Amino acid sequence: MTDSLVVLTDFYAVTNRALSYAAGLAVPLRAHLLLLHVHHDALLDPFAHGSPGAHIRQELKTAVALHELAAGQPVVTEVDISDGGLPAAVREAVQQRHPLLLVLARPDPAVAPEDLVVHTARQLLRHVPYPLLLVPAAGWDEFPPRRLLLALDGEPFRLRPHQDLLRRLLSVAPNGDGTLDLVQVSTAGSAQPGPVALLETVRDNDLVDELPESRLHVVYQPTAAAGILAEASRQQADMLVVVARPHSWLGGVFHESVTAQLLRESDIPVLVLPAEQ
Repeated sequence: MTDSLVVLTDFYAVTNRALSYAAGLAVPLRAHLLLLHVHHDALLDPFAHGSPGAHIRQELKTAVALHELAAGQPVVTEVDISDGGLPAAVREAVQQRHPLLLVLARPDPAVAPEDLVVHTARQLLRHVPYPLLLVPAAGWDEFPPRRLLLALDGEPFRLRPHQDLLRRLLSVAPNGDGTLDLVQVSTAGSAQPGPVALLETVRDNDLVDELPESRLHVVYQPTAAAGILAEASRQQADMLVVVARPHSWLGGVFHESVTAQLLRESDIPVLVLPAEQ
């Protein structure tokens, strides 16, 4: 069975950025796509309302549009339309297909509340802890990514069974020159572990073959989110990676508001990796 990427479809944008980005990843990864659409989810089907007749017509129209999208992709693309809730539909897809990751679009705030996508991400991580890639509506033009930036909060973590995902992403960077850098934000009054402990945590997860200390960047900023976004911009990173822990999805030392801010404001894709229970 070939690898797959599950794309949670939406129809806010004609170009469907998340689908374009997923297809750009799928080609070098030699993976196929699954377009997963949930009829009754506020984010993935914002137009499912009105009279029963109008609702049926909209569902038929959606099915036709999804198959047209699938036919236009550069890799094999399947369509799955679910009448259940979003977490249940995603859980079923994960159990059946064991994809590399889930892909979700962040709609333009002019057409959807910013908190809606954060709420969707939180629900998915809580009920189906799986690598989740959030793609912004605009502001990126580099895929597959070649410069990944992993944000560290100073606490140890274990990414099994998803520790190979970063290796896979780095391996398909153009010319094989993908890089992984680390950022730790030091805020006023915060006690942070030293570089040896931080590097050891990353090495223990076997994320890359070599990781010199020069790849760790300590940033001094009043807030963690501002420091992470500033470092991503300084390095011209094209993917931001954060770790979510089971005891507090989208939380940890970053605090929920900080991680939520990264999901709302990052102008590059954000990959959220769930840590081991």
